Amino acid sequence: MKPKTIYIQDVTLRDGNQALKRPWTIDEKIEVFDLLVNLNVDGIEVGFPSSNEAEFHTCQVLSKRAPKGKPIAALSRANEREIGVTWDAIQYADTPRMHIVYPVSDFSIKHVLKISEKEVLQKIKSSISFARSIVGPGVEIQFSGEHFGDAIENFEFTKLAFHTAIEAGANIINLPNTVERYRPLVFVNMVKEIKESIGGKAMISIHTHNDLGMATATSVESVYVGAEQIEVALNGLGERAGNTNLYETAIALHQNGENLNINFQRIYPTAKRISELTGIPIGEKSPIIGDDIFSHRSGIHQDGVTKTLNQSKGAYRTFSPEFVGRIDKETISFTNQSGHKAIEFLLQKKGIQVSKEEIHKLFSLAKSISNQENNREITEEELVELSQTLLTFQ
Repeated sequence: MKPKTIYIQDVTLRDGNQALKRPWTIDEKIEVFDLLVNLNVDGIEVGFPSSNEAEFHTCQVLSKRAPKGKPIAALSRANEREIGVTWDAIQYADTPRMHIVYPVSDFSIKHVLKISEKEVLQKIKSSISFARSIVGPGVEIQFSGEHFGDAIENFEFTKLAFHTAIEAGANIINLPNTVERYRPLVFVNMVKEIKESIGGKAMISIHTHNDLGMATATSVESVYVGAEQIEVALNGLGERAGNTNLYETAIALHQNGENLNINFQRIYPTAKRISELTGIPIGEKSPIIGDDIFSHRSGIHQDGVTKTLNQSKGAYRTFSPEFVGRIDKETISFTNQSGHKAIEFLLQKKGIQVSKEEIHKLFSLAKSISNQENNREITEEELVELSQTLLTFQ
């Protein structure tokens, strides 16, 4: 059931920006937009035009800036006035896309909307029909069933809601895990059932949040039950714990043999710039972009790393640094967790050849110093000095 083509739709400028402590200025949004174009994402959601005048203007500017053939979406609630405003903002794009959202879960219908399921269906039908009447037959309309991931209690109704949206003119059905509450397989099985119900009547899209830390896994696995589009965000930005991370998703799919249009070499520089623009630091252990992900301190790992250092597949490395635009390399450093191989490797880097017996003596000495000084790391420079001292007194 896996689709032939997987589309990466970025929502950083809408979902990511709306969650920032200081939302971006128009100039910053233009820069982020250009970063996304250079990454070659398949589509870009530029904002929520009806939320305020500045947002409307920005969406209009970005739509005019869009490359030919690049789908440019903007979000609207199921409200005719908002839909009209949204269309006024994005119609200048070469390939505009209307995105309408409305709740479908039992909880949201009862406690947020406080209306009947019949009224929900009427709202979906009337809003999408209106959107289709103003955008014409050639423009894509995406319908998001908000809180789809929480629609277990009324799943048959949710299916009916999506069929209603398609009959009214929607081309894309977006399935959001608006709040991540359950394990990935629960959501993935729901996606599978919707795909089986809809068939080829509309594209299936996925939009997952990371409340439990499983958004990327949920999105990636959804591809293998028929989802054709994944909505992602740069640096995993978004409400609360963020959205599905673009970098993790792209690399995970690539590692599993899928072909994407992403310019992988732009990943790392893009991540660094987004961190600067948001003021949100990149965690040193963050997958793909963290400072520490090519560092090795365990003796067992260091042995494997040195034996596979220049191979395309590393013993303890998923991908090469340069593949995602990094200029750093795999590094080995010495702590009290390290082995003899670290000593040998670090000295050879400096052009120093020592015997196995000398390495053993250096290893014991370096371990002793580390243990005596609160288990600190022993630097390359210190190892060189220790080796020179040891060789001098032999």
